[in-house]
Amino acid sequence: MTGRVTPLRMPLLYVAVAIAITGAMATPTLVARSVGAQPPARRADSTRFDVLIAGGMVLDGTGAPARRLDVGLRGDRIVAMAPALSRTGATTVIDATGRTVAPGFIDLHAHLEPLLQLPLAESALRQGVTLAVGGPDGGSPLPLAPYIDSVRKATVGINVAYLVGHNDVRRTVMGMSDKAPTAPQLARMQQLVGQAMHEGAFGLSTGLIYLPGTYSTVDEVVALSTVASDSGGLYTSHLRKEGLGLLEGVGEALEIGRRAHIPVVLTHHKAVGQAMWGKSVLTLAMVDSARKAGTDVMIDQYPYTATHTGIGILVPSWAMAGGDAEFAKRLANPVLKDSIVRGIVDNIVNDRGGGDLARVQFSRVTWDTSLEGKTLKDWAVRRKMAPTPANGAVLVIEAMLKGGANAIYHVLDEGDVRRIMVSPFTMIASDGRLSQPGDGHPHPRAYGTFPRVLGEYVRGQRLMSLATAVHKMTEMPAKRLGLTDRGVLRVGGVADVVVFDARTVKDRSTFTEPHQYPVGIETVIVNGQVAVRGGTPTGVKAGRVLEHRPVARTR
Repeated sequence: MTGRVTPLRMPLLYVAVAIAITGAMATPTLVARSVGAQPPARRADSTRFDVLIAGGMVLDGTGAPARRLDVGLRGDRIVAMAPALSRTGATTVIDATGRTVAPGFIDLHAHLEPLLQLPLAESALRQGVTLAVGGPDGGSPLPLAPYIDSVRKATVGINVAYLVGHNDVRRTVMGMSDKAPTAPQLARMQQLVGQAMHEGAFGLSTGLIYLPGTYSTVDEVVALSTVASDSGGLYTSHLRKEGLGLLEGVGEALEIGRRAHIPVVLTHHKAVGQAMWGKSVLTLAMVDSARKAGTDVMIDQYPYTATHTGIGILVPSWAMAGGDAEFAKRLANPVLKDSIVRGIVDNIVNDRGGGDLARVQFSRVTWDTSLEGKTLKDWAVRRKMAPTPANGAVLVIEAMLKGGANAIYHVLDEGDVRRIMVSPFTMIASDGRLSQPGDGHPHPRAYGTFPRVLGEYVRGQRLMSLATAVHKMTEMPAKRLGLTDRGVLRVGGVADVVVFDARTVKDRSTFTEPHQYPVGIETVIVNGQVAVRGGTPTGVKAGRVLEHRPVARTR
């Protein structure tokens, strides 16, 4: 059998300290800078405003309590904030009485692939998102510069930024090989990462659970992360394991951050499968331990108890080495096929399958759209098969041979979601794909992530204050990106603003009826232009591509 990944060697220090540690840490370090707008304006010296947001309670994004302030905008900048500004010279007045005024939300983990087909980015915009970061989980446009040019020419509804994806870099150089790179291959991958950083990427992303990144070693990822670090970038990691092996996966990410001297984001952090429920106690302690030891690590999270990815996540990675054709050849070998089936059964029982075919819900099935929204159990019953893990494996193989499918996996615990969310180092991010009504059966995070936190976890469960939640959606991700003029409402800052009703804001998208926009997000302003008014998009596409500029980091 070929293609087995070398077992991880997690630094034992992190695990040992994790079990005992309990404290909280200091504010994360600002590590990068970016460009994407005009230089900050000076404080207004007149009462002329293009937009005046009047009468609202302002949460500036820093975590400070709300204040009753008017906010005056001119061009793409905030030019005045005061208890009472004159409406006389304002072109547009937005009455925010009884409403909360906050910085536009920043989605640190977004799947922006359909952006050129959905340039308004309505599923994000109507959540209050004014900036989304694409290229996560190891997948990104490559090369980056031509793609950025195409986005600029298309004009888009929100600001976007990008990471460079390790999987695409590796695939470009090595295809679907499960081998370690040769010295020339590694040098070529480093060159591609460096090129992307100079073309505007904010850092490197990995999807070590996915192909072909799963075939990489820690040394390979450290070598590439060091290139991103040298340009002042960050490292975001879809861990190699999020179920069994979660602690080793976290340990690997922390080791990469330590060795490459790069800020880390444990992206969409979670504990997959019942055997791992509650283990967030240990992973959060590992984060605290690593921070005390000098590694700049943070977390992002979506507020749901289900994940979403391809059905191939249930297939052992060694079986996919070399691509689809090699997978089919292995299935023709009875011995290898038996090993593949056993591997899928193990994943269904102990990991992403949650031990029950009903926990695997199809979201996109191009070869049979009637399965979208249905479960692996439903498909088994339709085929008159008992809904056992073994039969589930048979159907997974059939799906893969037909081109694969995407699925929602109901395998997370609410206790872990809550525990991770309140960590002082956790930011809110959707992991959602840009979506539009009628297209597939997406995870509800695509429509509801940010309103869900505000409605369910702030107003409903009172898990945290409104100011804290807004901070996790605005200033915290802005600082992680090194942005100094977004994420906070202040004079001179970029006018990305959301106005919402804290009493009514909520998500409406569900796992059974996902194509539903949220309520309570009333006004969204992107670069000073009103993009949502009265909860409805205006059609204005004022978004920009933000580009990171390499900044040497002191080691």
